[in-house]
Amino acid sequence: MPTSSDRIELEGLRLLALVGALPEERDRTQPLEVDLYLTVDLSAAGASDALTDTVDYGAVCAAVDAVAAAGWVRLLERLAEELAAAVLAVDERVDEVTVAVRKLRPPVPQALATSGVRITRRRPG
Repeated sequence: MPTSSDRIELEGLRLLALVGALPEERDRTQPLEVDLYLTVDLSAAGASDALTDTVDYGAVCAAVDAVAAAGWVRLLERLAEELAAAVLAVDERVDEVTVAVRKLRPPVPQALATSGVRITRRRPG
């Protein structure tokens, strides 16, 4: 259970990934947009003004990028699960993460701006 209502918000991370059920989605990367909301106690960083007292945003983004680039998944739901696990693995101070992942060019004939999922996962225990 989160111990704080403090959040780090990382919005609009653009990535390329192989994700989708259609045959062409297995062979061609497509653009995704990811938002990450990390629940973490920020009081130490607020008091100290020290980088070591907060979560490294660069490490979080690099971990998410590595997962997205790792290979094909069929569902955005699966990718979101993998992204959430990667974020929780970056820093043990993160109690909870909400991941929103959107396809920027959904493969439907209608004029749909994005398709996506949003999940929230907590650190076990």
